[in-house]
Amino acid sequence: MENINIRNKRASFDYEFIEEYTAGIVLTGTEIKSIRAGKASLVDAYCYFHNGELWVKGMYVAEYKLGTYYNHIERRERKLLLQKKELVKLERKTKESGLTIVPIRLFLTEKGFAKLRIALAHGKKEFDKRESLKEKDAKREMDRFMKK
Repeated sequence: MENINIRNKRASFDYEFIEEYTAGIVLTGTEIKSIRAGKASLVDAYCYFHNGELWVKGMYVAEYKLGTYYNHIERRERKLLLQKKELVKLERKTKESGLTIVPIRLFLTEKGFAKLRIALAHGKKEFDKRESLKEKDAKREMDRFMKK
């Protein structure tokens, strides 16, 4: 079984991560088949609380091409599975300090379960983003120089 690792590269540019968690996702049969084929995206996805449950919104999972009438909606909201104490802690932190929860990585475990790596984060300011770009360019230049 090949290793599926779908990343949200935009999240690390826009947010500074404070804590990370691994959550399970409630999926339908055609959704897991599309994810195993690598047809998913986390761009513009975010997490929110509703009635004490954590949901991910904006996560794209392409329709399964062999799915018929039972195919899923591509951008539907999906429930995330975490332990109760983690949910309470995350909900408290997002309400009191203006932090947000962003999905950063979607992967499959050895058993074939889809998991979503989420991070408690706060948004970077414009100068922080420029600083990140400078560091990235400097690292790329150093790597290029070391190869010669």
